[in-house]
Amino acid sequence: MDRNDHFRQLLATAAAQPAPQRLLFVFAVAELPGNATPEQTERFHRGEGGSLAPQMCVDKAPGDLADFAALVTESRKAGPPWQVVFAASLSGQAGQPPTQDRIDKALQTMVEAVRGGGIGGFAAYGPQGEFLEIA
Repeated sequence: MDRNDHFRQLLATAAAQPAPQRLLFVFAVAELPGNATPEQTERFHRGEGGSLAPQMCVDKAPGDLADFAALVTESRKAGPPWQVVFAASLSGQAGQPPTQDRIDKALQTMVEAVRGGGIGGFAAYGPQGEFLEIA
């Protein structure tokens, strides 16, 4: 199975929904908290632990992205480097896509969830498009 299959499935599923969808993305990096213990610092330097810091967010229609590479290319032009991107979908109503106000509120909710570690409801991908299972 190709490492980008999960992302392609996300795009296809969103495009196939009866209600118009917007895909929501929050790009984040792992950071070492300022009050980290020596043990936490050691784990962080081994590539484990840390806290997630959102760097930027965006919404896209499913048809706006051909694949994960397109998302990466856009993100590199638009903002700082990132280590993980969280994705979710937001449904429209009555045949209309979600309003900009709903999109903005949903993105803000996602950003706060990532900051707080409440990422269980989101798909997560690494920079190469690999689906990440974050515990």
